[in-house]
Amino acid sequence: MNNDKILSLLGLAKKAGKLKSGEYCVETELKKGKALLVIVAADSSDNTKKKYTDMCSFRKVPIYFYSNKDDLGKCIGTTERAAAVIIDEGFSKAIAAEIQRKSN
Repeated sequence: MNNDKILSLLGLAKKAGKLKSGEYCVETELKKGKALLVIVAADSSDNTKKKYTDMCSFRKVPIYFYSNKDDLGKCIGTTERAAAVIIDEGFSKAIAAEIQRKSN
């Protein structure tokens, strides 16, 4: 997790109250239409990845597979997390841009 800007942004979003995590919270925010970006741990099960991919695809919400459950949980101050949802436009744009930059 050392100097990982994406995980740092996720931590800041959590502190600002703009990130929710856990299966119930992610699904709820997607259904409410408040989700702007979903992050799923890359080491999540195929079933979990498919579930979130389908939900995000249906609602046209960007989804990224990044890091692992342990680091995703640590960066937001909790135990392992398979998924997190961003509900703020600024954070979602910054995280998406950083993920795009890293993948190039």
